[in-house]
Amino acid sequence: MKIKLSDSEIGPAPETEAVKFPKYVGQIVNRANRFSQGTRPKVVGKLTELFKVFPGTTVGEWEQWYVAQKPQAIEQATEKIFAMVGNFKGAIEKIDRAMIEAWTRDLVIVKTFGGLRLQKAILKKGAELVNDDYRLAEREEESKGIDGYIGNMAVSIKPVTYKLQADLKETLAGAILYYEKLEDGIEVDYSELVK
Repeated sequence: MKIKLSDSEIGPAPETEAVKFPKYVGQIVNRANRFSQGTRPKVVGKLTELFKVFPGTTVGEWEQWYVAQKPQAIEQATEKIFAMVGNFKGAIEKIDRAMIEAWTRDLVIVKTFGGLRLQKAILKKGAELVNDDYRLAEREEESKGIDGYIGNMAVSIKPVTYKLQADLKETLAGAILYYEKLEDGIEVDYSELVK
């Protein structure tokens, strides 16, 4: 069921336009923020909770009220992010064609082999658990986030750390099997497969 909310139900739009940044800048600063954790609640506060008690209705009132509540937050977040952008600048200056070729070779050869070997083992064990067959995904299926099939069930295989990466979340079809690397192998949660 789809329900539309009118502008009047949402409330007034900000009276200022969103800032437009040069190409790639927004993505770089966003990534630096994620690495530096500059806008985490311990730095800027729990914004949703603060907004719940915010008495105003405009972006100007929000800014004035927020700054009164958290006077150092924007500066602290900015410093954390700025330091990380500095780290990025230093790293970018070290990147040359040979390094990019080494990175590409590592991704295409080493990481692909390791990842697909892991997927195959996880699918094989899952198929044994439900007494069915398995296969790796076809190209069109991979584009939908499917790593393989156990019987007729689409399966996505993700590390447990995927649950923490909200920026990478996608809608995945079928069962999601989470795994965790151990010193002597992996631990796989098959609970979505075996119910």
